[in-house]
Amino acid sequence: MTSHLGWTWQLEQSIPIRTEAAEQIIDTLLARLEAERWNSQEVFGVHMAVEEALVNAITHGNKRDPSKSVHVRVQSSPEQLRVEIVDEGQGFDPSQVTDPTNPDRLNMPHGRGLMLMHSFMTHVEYKGRGNELVMEKVRR
Repeated sequence: MTSHLGWTWQLEQSIPIRTEAAEQIIDTLLARLEAERWNSQEVFGVHMAVEEALVNAITHGNKRDPSKSVHVRVQSSPEQLRVEIVDEGQGFDPSQVTDPTNPDRLNMPHGRGLMLMHSFMTHVEYKGRGNELVMEKVRR
């Protein structure tokens, strides 16, 4: 995706491994989208994708290590949203994550987060060693 130069709002913060800190970022972001009159379906999708990404960064990336943090940068405009999440973990190769819709994986609890992010966001990309996530949503 191309970068958007007309951002009207930005939030940048490093958060500890506590999920309450992630919830505060999500609440602030959702309030902003509602103020910009994003529809409830778009807000729901962004909520699901960002929550999943932050939980993944805290749980899988940083392995709940209290000495590590997750850096979050959110930029928005009335037409577009960009979320960047960087954890301090080793990273991973997203192409090696098994498709959770495969019949032999349907009862497994893991692997659905990436699928959710891709279904709700316009663009999802892992950078670096797999510990940097960029997600974008363009309004319909």
